[in-house]
Amino acid sequence: MQNNMQNDTPSALAPLALAVTKASGWDGVTRALMLAGKSLPVADEALQNEANYVPGCDSDVWLRYDPQAQHWEAYSPSKIIRGVLAVILEKAEQHSPEELVNVNFDDYLRQIKLSQFVSESRANGIKKVIQRLQLLAQQHA
Repeated sequence: MQNNMQNDTPSALAPLALAVTKASGWDGVTRALMLAGKSLPVADEALQNEANYVPGCDSDVWLRYDPQAQHWEAYSPSKIIRGVLAVILEKAEQHSPEELVNVNFDDYLRQIKLSQFVSESRANGIKKVIQRLQLLAQQHA
């Protein structure tokens, strides 16, 4: 996998990722994620269906890509996971589907210090979301 981190210095990070990076301790990161989650709209019925469901997550997660709008949509009823989704989609929106296939999200999550604050089961769920995101990107590349 390519390491597309060259533009991800702290000063170049998008606002949600920057807020997570600057947060201190678990409480600060949790607060930053909950605020980030508010940027995701409440999912409509069209998003919350079996085709968009991401299996393997502790919390329910739905994810889709709208090729006409060139826009990602995701939702989870979990406030913290909604925040994680917002941070991931913020990064995804900076790339075309062709580029997104090669984005190293593991490095990105380490860089913004998010990976150190999630449990192993949550980390596995986040990996499932990223795998689905990159599969969808590949299908639309």
